[in-house]
Amino acid sequence: MLDQTPEAPASAGGQPDFTRRRTFAIISHPDAGKTTLTEKLLLASGAIRQAGQVKARGERRRTRSDWMEIEQQRGISVTSSVMTFERDGIVFNLLDTPGHSDFSEDTYRTLSAVDAAVMVIDVAKGIESQTRKLFEVCRLRDIPIFTFINKVDREGQDPLGLMDDIAATLALDLTPFTWPIGLGTDFRGLIDVPGKRALLAEERGGPLTRIVPYEDPIDLLGLEGVEARIVEEAVESLSLALGVLPPFELESFREGHLSPVFYGSAIKEAGVAQLLAGLGGFGPSPLPRNANGRTVEPAEANVSGFVFKVQANMDPNHRDRVAFVRLCSGVFKRGMKLFNAREKRHMAIANPIFFFAQERETVDEAVAGDIIGIPNHGMLRVGDTLSEGETIRFEGIPDFAPEILRRVLLADPMKSKQLQKALHDLAEEGVTQVLRPLTDPAPIVGVVGTLQLDVLSSRLDKEYGVPIRYESVSFVTARWITGDRAEVDRFAETSRSSIALDRDDQPVYLARSQWVLDRAIEEWPKLKFVAVKERG
Repeated sequence: MLDQTPEAPASAGGQPDFTRRRTFAIISHPDAGKTTLTEKLLLASGAIRQAGQVKARGERRRTRSDWMEIEQQRGISVTSSVMTFERDGIVFNLLDTPGHSDFSEDTYRTLSAVDAAVMVIDVAKGIESQTRKLFEVCRLRDIPIFTFINKVDREGQDPLGLMDDIAATLALDLTPFTWPIGLGTDFRGLIDVPGKRALLAEERGGPLTRIVPYEDPIDLLGLEGVEARIVEEAVESLSLALGVLPPFELESFREGHLSPVFYGSAIKEAGVAQLLAGLGGFGPSPLPRNANGRTVEPAEANVSGFVFKVQANMDPNHRDRVAFVRLCSGVFKRGMKLFNAREKRHMAIANPIFFFAQERETVDEAVAGDIIGIPNHGMLRVGDTLSEGETIRFEGIPDFAPEILRRVLLADPMKSKQLQKALHDLAEEGVTQVLRPLTDPAPIVGVVGTLQLDVLSSRLDKEYGVPIRYESVSFVTARWITGDRAEVDRFAETSRSSIALDRDDQPVYLARSQWVLDRAIEEWPKLKFVAVKERG
């Protein structure tokens, strides 16, 4: 596939043009069809010739974005992937986020690196819990959102009623861009609203290759080859929607107040091309980024960027470790020396790479909005900032206090050093929090969901050859402790059996119950017990 990854479009001056970049994520509740949509966007762009299917058997199950063994076994996404591809002169950087709620940390960090998001909703289920949670993260960051209502080839909710429900639940204005002609077994095609045309299948269940233009949706009444009842219902509901919903306004969309809605079926490739055209046509190019003390503009001459993800062992044969860097300004060139603000030293970037899921190619130039991979041996971690000399830290890259805690026990005590190395690597990725209790030599791992424990044990075994087992602990939650150093030390001394250190040697309080945590907060008012902290 790498031979199909195009050269970055250049501006008139010969340099790559950051305004042609569209960097976006796909967010959804599990099973809404996110991974299938990812594949079909790649297919529509020409980046791949044949998309896999999540529910298929054998090799066809192995989707382009799901490369980890546990993903292939379970047919789910549990890590963020990056895919760079091009269509019509626009370079798209697609960040495919984990669909499972247990991996919200990885998703949150990925959302710090994008300029827009596609929210995938199941037409039968509407807004679900994980969708709403991720939408709120996007809203906090003012991320513009495209809405793709998926699976219209299956029975689902009335489109107009579903739009009302989404608008009310999310307090979001909606504007229809495509509209279904029938649902489920009645599905016959889509109405392309801005294109003023109907997209129809020549035969039931086939691709939407038949195009019928119109001036007004009522012109579609009596559409040849489609049952009158289905067309009438579609035209009536669309006309009502256009009458009561606001028209599309680019400024309102860019501010995150309004979302264009694309009905479609990812598995049938219906509506996918229209979504991709929308992303390219009015999706935002790289946006300014807040840093400590100032705003970094993408047009600035000096290169800057931040690490939002670290992934070890994407290629198990080489035991590699790659930092994913979102470029925020300047024109990066292979071989540059960039300053790591945390390490306070320069590093030469000799072999930067572009991604297509697990595949990669070396990149010579990249601009704001691009995602580059930097192979390294532990120098870079999530939250690090790279620049051409300026000491800067970008905001909004979080660490979350774990909700599930387990003690890690080795099956082979002789592999303690390998375990320490493996846990360090996986903590840097964000797979787990690793805590070292002051009174116990066995490390404690903390995660936000039980599936993360399965991923951790699977990767320790397959990638590092360190089989482990978990043991329950008496702690139910963890909080970082901040405040005056003497006060922190005094608290730690009085609660020594409940204190651990994280990877940065910062003290963490392990609470045995919510009541115990609340009491500590009350009795130590000069301290803060932090659930979310900035990385870097």
